[in-house]
Amino acid sequence: MVELSTSLLSMKADAIVSLDHGSGGLASQNLISGLFLKYLTCPQLRDLEDCAMLGEYAGRIAISTDSYVVDPLFFPGGDIGELAVHGTINDLAMRGAVPIALSLALIIEEGFLLSDLERIIASVARCSEEAGVAIVTGDTKVVPKGKADGIFLNTTGIGIASHRHDISGKKAKPRDAVIISGTLADHGITIMSSQAGIAIGGDIASDTQPLHRLVGALLEEDPGVIHVLRDPTRGGLATTLCEIARASGVDITIEEERLPIRPAVSVACELIGLDPLYLANEGKCIIICAQDAAEDVLKLIRQMPEGRDAALIGRVEGGCGGQVCMTTRIGGTRILEPLTGQPLPRIC
Repeated sequence: MVELSTSLLSMKADAIVSLDHGSGGLASQNLISGLFLKYLTCPQLRDLEDCAMLGEYAGRIAISTDSYVVDPLFFPGGDIGELAVHGTINDLAMRGAVPIALSLALIIEEGFLLSDLERIIASVARCSEEAGVAIVTGDTKVVPKGKADGIFLNTTGIGIASHRHDISGKKAKPRDAVIISGTLADHGITIMSSQAGIAIGGDIASDTQPLHRLVGALLEEDPGVIHVLRDPTRGGLATTLCEIARASGVDITIEEERLPIRPAVSVACELIGLDPLYLANEGKCIIICAQDAAEDVLKLIRQMPEGRDAALIGRVEGGCGGQVCMTTRIGGTRILEPLTGQPLPRIC
């Protein structure tokens, strides 16, 4: 990990972001050159143009944008910077696109600690470098104290999708297999326990990670095998499956016994009174594929670090369309509805 600098504007431990940093003048230039460009080294970004020019690519252009307002900003297993990079990369990957570039925009509240800002930018730089997807353009705005809540990040991603693949939430077919690439609810329970001030212990940490390499490996196989890819973020597994079922006009059945949930996460959910099926995941994906290829797909995923805990959890069926059911451990049936009411606050 990149070590934090103390060189920015002779930065003291309690140095803060001021409105001058958003003025476009000398303070802004010092912030850009002394902090952002220290970590974000892509040539297109260092040109400091209003628009980055990318190369020429063959394929369909994919674009996705997302904003990040997580509270707390730093948590076991990650921080807001990691979420921003990984989340946008994953959104591109879920359509079968290869991510090629990211933008980064920040809205910072006056009084925000410069040391925390540098920690976030260092994290963004590390994650984008490890993923091989550069930050090529960006923007910074500073708002008066009380007009924001610390810092908000927005990332936009550009990717290229091959014409060989047609990945969509509308493509699930009866008799398809449903696979989850890893354990459930790690991120959601990490954030919720941190917000509640509950020190649960164990190995609970956010699962934030990029999934484009896992998806790339999957799509190297027969292009007709993978029908749906979705990352079950807000609303968790249950809500995401409901969205897929309704978009595809199918029913989905999963088996509780097969769901990969860490024991510590199960205990934490029971303590707080939360259902892991509705908690966010930031480094896992749902894979719906042809039934006859399911075992091969599962074997391939488990060979990769991002998918070592992958599990075959259910199947797609015909029926009225739009219903998701879970076969419980005792043999009963539970209908899973989308998340309703007040959404969980500030999880990403």
